[in-house]
Amino acid sequence: MDGLELRPATATDAAEIAELYLASFKATYDFPLAHTDDQVRRWIAEVLVPTHEVWVAASREGSILGMLALSSDMLDQLYVAPAWTGRGIGSHLVELAKRRRPGGLDLYTFQVNRNARGFYQRRGFIEVSIGDGSANEEGKPDVRYAWRSTWQRVAP
Repeated sequence: MDGLELRPATATDAAEIAELYLASFKATYDFPLAHTDDQVRRWIAEVLVPTHEVWVAASREGSILGMLALSSDMLDQLYVAPAWTGRGIGSHLVELAKRRRPGGLDLYTFQVNRNARGFYQRRGFIEVSIGDGSANEEGKPDVRYAWRSTWQRVAP
Protein backbone atom coordinates (compact mmCIF):
# COMPACT_ATOMS: atom_id res chain seq x y z
CA MET A 1 0.00 0.00 0.00
CA ASP A 2 1.55 3.29 -1.10
CA GLY A 3 2.22 5.81 1.61
CA LEU A 4 1.90 3.34 4.49
CA GLU A 5 4.51 3.81 7.19
CA LEU A 6 5.25 1.07 9.71
CA ARG A 7 6.85 2.55 12.80
CA PRO A 8 7.28 1.81 16.49
CA ALA A 9 4.44 3.20 18.58
CA THR A 10 5.12 5.93 21.08
CA ALA A 11 3.30 6.87 24.27
CA THR A 12 1.61 9.70 22.35
CA ASP A 13 0.04 7.10 20.01
CA ALA A 14 -1.73 5.25 22.84
CA ALA A 15 -5.03 7.14 22.64
CA GLU A 16 -5.36 6.64 18.87
CA ILE A 17 -4.32 2.98 19.17
CA ALA A 18 -7.00 2.47 21.82
CA GLU A 19 -9.73 3.96 19.62
CA LEU A 20 -8.65 1.78 16.68
CA TYR A 21 -8.61 -1.30 18.94
CA LEU A 22 -12.09 -0.57 20.30
CA ALA A 23 -13.58 0.19 16.88
CA SER A 24 -12.09 -2.92 15.32
CA PHE A 25 -13.19 -5.22 18.15
CA LYS A 26 -16.74 -3.85 18.08
CA ALA A 27 -16.94 -4.14 14.29
CA THR A 28 -15.75 -7.75 14.38
CA TYR A 29 -17.51 -9.36 17.33
CA ASP A 30 -21.11 -9.46 18.50
CA PHE A 31 -20.03 -9.98 22.13
CA PRO A 32 -18.63 -7.31 24.43
CA LEU A 33 -15.09 -6.86 25.60
CA ALA A 34 -14.42 -8.08 29.11
CA HIS A 35 -13.54 -4.51 30.14
CA THR A 36 -15.04 -1.07 29.73
CA ASP A 37 -13.77 1.23 27.00
CA ASP A 38 -12.00 3.38 29.60
CA GLN A 39 -10.30 0.32 31.11
CA VAL A 40 -9.09 -0.67 27.62
CA ARG A 41 -7.77 2.85 27.00
CA ARG A 42 -5.92 2.79 30.31
CA TRP A 43 -4.52 -0.73 29.63
CA ILE A 44 -3.19 0.29 26.23
CA ALA A 45 -1.58 3.48 27.58
CA GLU A 46 -0.23 2.08 30.85
CA VAL A 47 0.50 -1.58 30.05
CA LEU A 48 0.49 -2.53 26.37
CA VAL A 49 2.52 0.32 24.85
CA PRO A 50 5.10 0.50 27.67
CA THR A 51 5.66 -3.26 28.05
CA HIS A 52 5.25 -4.71 24.54
CA GLU A 53 6.87 -4.06 21.21
CA VAL A 54 4.05 -2.11 19.58
CA TRP A 55 4.06 -1.00 15.96
CA VAL A 56 1.59 1.11 14.04
CA ALA A 57 0.73 1.36 10.38
CA ALA A 58 0.21 5.05 9.66
CA SER A 59 -1.12 6.84 6.59
CA ARG A 60 0.76 9.62 4.81
CA GLU A 61 -1.30 12.04 6.87
CA GLY A 62 -0.24 10.31 10.09
CA SER A 63 -3.52 8.56 10.97
CA ILE A 64 -3.04 5.16 12.59
CA LEU A 65 -4.72 2.54 10.40
CA GLY A 66 -3.41 -0.60 12.08
CA MET A 67 -1.52 -1.80 15.12
CA LEU A 68 0.58 -4.77 16.14
CA ALA A 69 1.81 -5.78 19.60
CA LEU A 70 4.50 -8.40 20.11
CA SER A 71 5.83 -10.06 23.23
CA SER A 72 8.82 -12.38 23.25
CA ASP A 73 7.15 -15.13 21.21
CA MET A 74 3.54 -14.03 20.71
CA LEU A 75 1.73 -11.87 18.26
CA ASP A 76 -0.43 -10.48 21.05
CA GLN A 77 -2.58 -7.95 19.21
CA LEU A 78 -3.26 -7.20 15.55
CA TYR A 79 -6.03 -4.77 14.66
CA VAL A 80 -6.83 -2.77 11.53
CA ALA A 81 -9.29 0.11 11.38
CA PRO A 82 -12.62 -1.28 10.11
CA ALA A 83 -12.71 1.01 7.04
CA TRP A 84 -9.21 -0.12 6.06
CA THR A 85 -9.44 -3.92 6.21
CA GLY A 86 -8.68 -5.87 3.06
CA ARG A 87 -6.09 -3.36 1.81
CA GLY A 88 -2.92 -5.16 2.86
CA ILE A 89 -2.29 -3.38 6.16
CA GLY A 90 -2.66 -6.54 8.24
CA SER A 91 -0.40 -8.42 5.81
CA HIS A 92 2.32 -5.78 6.16
CA LEU A 93 2.06 -5.96 9.94
CA VAL A 94 2.26 -9.78 9.98
CA GLU A 95 5.32 -9.69 7.71
CA LEU A 96 6.89 -7.19 10.09
CA ALA A 97 6.11 -9.48 13.02
CA LYS A 98 7.78 -12.40 11.23
CA ARG A 99 10.90 -10.30 10.59
CA ARG A 100 10.98 -9.18 14.23
CA ARG A 101 10.50 -12.75 15.53
CA PRO A 102 12.26 -14.92 12.91
CA GLY A 103 12.31 -17.93 15.23
CA GLY A 104 8.54 -18.08 15.27
CA LEU A 105 5.33 -16.66 16.63
CA ASP A 106 2.16 -17.93 18.26
CA LEU A 107 -1.15 -16.11 18.51
CA TYR A 108 -4.72 -16.57 19.63
CA THR A 109 -7.92 -15.57 17.89
CA PHE A 110 -11.51 -16.31 18.70
CA GLN A 111 -13.01 -19.32 16.92
CA VAL A 112 -15.90 -17.24 15.57
CA ASN A 113 -13.49 -14.93 13.74
CA ARG A 114 -13.37 -16.88 10.48
CA ASN A 115 -11.85 -13.95 8.62
CA ALA A 116 -8.88 -13.79 10.99
CA ARG A 117 -8.47 -17.55 10.95
CA GLY A 118 -8.28 -17.64 7.17
CA PHE A 119 -6.00 -14.61 7.15
CA TYR A 120 -3.47 -16.26 9.47
CA GLN A 121 -3.66 -19.61 7.70
CA ARG A 122 -2.93 -17.93 4.35
CA ARG A 123 0.18 -16.44 5.95
CA GLY A 124 1.59 -19.77 7.08
CA PHE A 125 0.16 -20.04 10.59
CA ILE A 126 -0.98 -23.50 11.60
CA GLU A 127 -3.71 -24.30 14.11
CA VAL A 128 -2.10 -25.99 17.11
CA SER A 129 -4.89 -26.04 19.70
CA ILE A 130 -8.52 -25.20 20.33
CA GLY A 131 -9.63 -23.59 23.60
CA ASP A 132 -13.01 -23.57 25.28
CA GLY A 133 -12.78 -19.94 26.38
CA SER A 134 -11.74 -20.65 29.95
CA ALA A 135 -8.30 -19.12 29.34
CA ASN A 136 -9.45 -15.72 28.02
CA GLU A 137 -11.27 -12.88 29.73
CA GLU A 138 -14.17 -12.85 27.29
CA GLY A 139 -14.85 -16.52 28.00
CA LYS A 140 -15.15 -17.26 24.27
CA PRO A 141 -13.73 -20.35 22.51
CA ASP A 142 -10.40 -19.56 20.87
CA VAL A 143 -7.77 -21.03 18.58
CA ARG A 144 -4.01 -20.97 19.03
CA TYR A 145 -1.93 -20.66 15.87
CA ALA A 146 1.81 -21.02 15.38
CA TRP A 147 4.25 -19.97 12.68
CA ARG A 148 7.87 -21.10 12.47
CA SER A 149 10.35 -19.84 9.92
CA THR A 150 11.70 -23.36 9.59
CA TRP A 151 8.38 -24.71 8.30
CA GLN A 152 8.03 -25.02 4.59
CA ARG A 153 4.69 -23.92 3.34
CA VAL A 154 2.91 -26.32 1.08
CA ALA A 155 0.54 -24.76 -1.42
CA PRO A 156 -3.03 -26.10 -1.24
